[in-house]
Amino acid sequence: MNALSARMLTRNRSLGPRAGPRGCGEEPAPPGRGEAAAEARKSHSPVKRRRKAQRLCVAYEGSDSEKGEKAEPLKVPVWEPQDWQQQLVNIRAMRSEKDAPVDHLGVEHCYDSSAPPKVRRYQVLLSLMLSSQTKDQVTAGAMQRLRAQGLTVDSILQTDDATLGKLIYPVGFWRSKVKYIKQTSTILQQRYGGDIPASVAELVALPGVGPKMAHLAMAVAWGTVSGIVDTHVHRIANRLRWTKKATKSPEETRAALEEWLPRELWHEINGLLVGFGQQTCLPVRPRCQACLNQALCPAAQGL
Repeated sequence: MNALSARMLTRNRSLGPRAGPRGCGEEPAPPGRGEAAAEARKSHSPVKRRRKAQRLCVAYEGSDSEKGEKAEPLKVPVWEPQDWQQQLVNIRAMRSEKDAPVDHLGVEHCYDSSAPPKVRRYQVLLSLMLSSQTKDQVTAGAMQRLRAQGLTVDSILQTDDATLGKLIYPVGFWRSKVKYIKQTSTILQQRYGGDIPASVAELVALPGVGPKMAHLAMAVAWGTVSGIVDTHVHRIANRLRWTKKATKSPEETRAALEEWLPRELWHEINGLLVGFGQQTCLPVRPRCQACLNQALCPAAQGL
């Protein structure tokens, strides 16, 4: 071997097997010791994949009626008195003749139907103010005398207290009612242009106007059913046990009845029970023997 051959051999050994260019068709050089260890680790280590978050769904087994149907909110049962529907049917039968004083002399019949609407509403309110603690016959007589003088806001304000007292006598508490009528009429003229308010809150704010009058004025004058209240209704509802517990005032009875009595019956119930209380379910010595509800009325069982 000459010197040139020896130098070429030494150079090739120093470069190693990967130093020269890799030609086509040649196999790649095997990896070194460090690369081989890395390849081994890759082949044996598990492949890490990003897990997709899964939503946990909990299913509850429903009844057959609920399957395939939209669930409805739970309804809380409303209390209602026992046998009230049959009792109401019987009262309607007993009131079918419509011959009680309230049917002909009540506030619905005391105003001048030919007067302008504003005057009619004023007359309705005035008749209600007169009717407190007064029989329908007496109220109707007082209203007849007032109408003969021309019953408007202006005519009342132009009438002196003594004359007004004579016109409305003998209604209950007539002296106080003279004062209340004058005060209320002044307010109506100044604030409402001679008309009456169209809300219960404004009506009860008038002197001498209570909740019963306000609700009845809304029904008769404005055609709006806003509540149930009357002394007869209060008494009869307690006798029939139409309230969860005994009530002590007509206003308390009204609230108790409105909790369960269907609203479509509110307009009917007042006149129906007032006439029933005038003819059969009297305040003193009720005529239970002639009442169709004798067997269904708790109060009748105790008599």
